[in-house]
Amino acid sequence: MGAEELGRSVELLVGQVAHWIAPRWAASATVGNVSRADLLHRLIQQIANLAADAEGGPRRTVPRLDNDLALPDQLRVVTADLLAAAPAASVLAEAEAEVTATRRAL
Repeated sequence: MGAEELGRSVELLVGQVAHWIAPRWAASATVGNVSRADLLHRLIQQIANLAADAEGGPRRTVPRLDNDLALPDQLRVVTADLLAAAPAASVLAEAEAEVTATRRAL
Protein backbone atom coordinates (compact mmCIF):
# COMPACT_ATOMS: atom_id res chain seq x y z
CA MET A 1 0.00 0.00 0.00
CA GLY A 2 1.39 3.31 -0.98
CA ALA A 3 0.68 6.98 -1.18
CA GLU A 4 -0.75 6.64 -4.69
CA GLU A 5 -3.42 4.18 -3.57
CA LEU A 6 -4.45 6.35 -0.64
CA GLY A 7 -4.58 9.42 -2.87
CA ARG A 8 -6.70 7.56 -5.41
CA SER A 9 -9.13 6.36 -2.73
CA VAL A 10 -9.49 9.86 -1.32
CA GLU A 11 -10.15 11.33 -4.75
CA LEU A 12 -12.80 8.66 -5.43
CA LEU A 13 -14.51 9.59 -2.17
CA VAL A 14 -14.25 13.31 -2.87
CA GLY A 15 -15.66 12.76 -6.35
CA GLN A 16 -18.58 10.86 -4.83
CA VAL A 17 -19.54 13.61 -2.37
CA ALA A 18 -18.15 16.95 -3.57
CA HIS A 19 -21.38 17.88 -5.37
CA TRP A 20 -23.69 17.04 -2.46
CA ILE A 21 -25.97 19.69 -1.00
CA ALA A 22 -27.09 20.00 2.62
CA PRO A 23 -29.96 17.45 2.57
CA ARG A 24 -27.66 14.70 1.25
CA TRP A 25 -25.10 15.46 3.94
CA ALA A 26 -27.81 15.36 6.62
CA ALA A 27 -29.14 11.95 5.52
CA SER A 28 -28.19 8.93 7.59
CA ALA A 29 -25.16 6.90 6.63
CA THR A 30 -25.68 3.18 6.02
CA VAL A 31 -23.69 2.29 9.15
CA GLY A 32 -24.01 3.61 12.64
CA ASN A 33 -26.67 6.05 13.63
CA VAL A 34 -24.97 9.16 12.26
CA SER A 35 -25.37 11.54 9.38
CA ARG A 36 -23.21 11.24 6.31
CA ALA A 37 -21.50 14.49 7.30
CA ASP A 38 -20.68 13.16 10.76
CA LEU A 39 -19.33 9.94 9.28
CA LEU A 40 -17.03 11.83 6.92
CA HIS A 41 -15.89 14.12 9.72
CA ARG A 42 -15.06 11.04 11.80
CA LEU A 43 -12.86 9.81 8.91
CA ILE A 44 -11.19 13.21 8.70
CA GLN A 45 -10.38 13.05 12.42
CA GLN A 46 -8.98 9.52 12.08
CA ILE A 47 -6.67 10.56 9.26
CA ALA A 48 -5.60 13.68 11.18
CA ASN A 49 -4.76 11.45 14.15
CA LEU A 50 -2.68 9.16 11.93
CA ALA A 51 -0.84 12.21 10.57
CA ALA A 52 -0.13 13.55 14.06
CA ASP A 53 1.17 10.16 15.17
CA ALA A 54 3.38 9.87 12.08
CA GLU A 55 4.78 13.35 12.72
CA GLY A 56 5.36 12.58 16.38
CA GLY A 57 3.19 15.51 17.36
CA PRO A 58 0.10 15.89 19.53
CA ARG A 59 -3.30 14.93 18.25
CA ARG A 60 -5.63 17.86 17.71
CA THR A 61 -9.36 18.01 17.23
CA VAL A 62 -10.33 18.82 13.66
CA PRO A 63 -12.96 21.56 13.80
CA ARG A 64 -16.46 20.61 12.71
CA LEU A 65 -17.29 23.51 10.43
CA ASP A 66 -20.83 24.83 10.07
CA ASN A 67 -20.87 24.19 6.33
CA ASP A 68 -20.73 20.50 5.39
CA LEU A 69 -19.67 21.48 1.88
CA ALA A 70 -16.17 22.04 3.33
CA LEU A 71 -15.78 18.39 4.33
CA PRO A 72 -14.20 17.21 1.04
CA ASP A 73 -11.59 19.97 1.31
CA GLN A 74 -10.87 19.07 4.92
CA LEU A 75 -10.35 15.47 3.84
CA ARG A 76 -7.88 16.53 1.17
CA VAL A 77 -5.94 18.69 3.64
CA VAL A 78 -5.57 16.05 6.35
CA THR A 79 -4.65 13.45 3.73
CA ALA A 80 -1.95 15.77 2.39
CA ASP A 81 -0.67 16.18 5.95
CA LEU A 82 -0.51 12.41 6.37
CA LEU A 83 1.30 11.91 3.07
CA ALA A 84 3.78 14.69 3.91
CA ALA A 85 4.66 12.86 7.13
CA ALA A 86 5.83 9.86 5.05
CA PRO A 87 4.35 7.23 7.37
CA ALA A 88 4.96 3.51 7.23
CA ALA A 89 3.12 1.48 4.61
CA SER A 90 0.97 -0.05 7.35
CA VAL A 91 -0.32 3.42 8.30
CA LEU A 92 -1.13 4.21 4.70
CA ALA A 93 -2.95 0.89 4.42
CA GLU A 94 -4.96 1.66 7.55
CA ALA A 95 -5.92 5.07 6.20
CA GLU A 96 -6.88 3.66 2.83
CA ALA A 97 -9.04 0.97 4.47
CA GLU A 98 -10.85 3.64 6.49
CA VAL A 99 -11.43 5.76 3.38
CA THR A 100 -12.80 2.77 1.47
CA ALA A 101 -15.09 1.73 4.33
CA THR A 102 -16.41 5.28 4.67
CA ARG A 103 -16.99 5.55 0.94
CA ARG A 104 -19.07 2.38 1.01
CA ALA A 105 -21.05 3.57 4.03
CA LEU A 106 -21.98 6.85 2.40
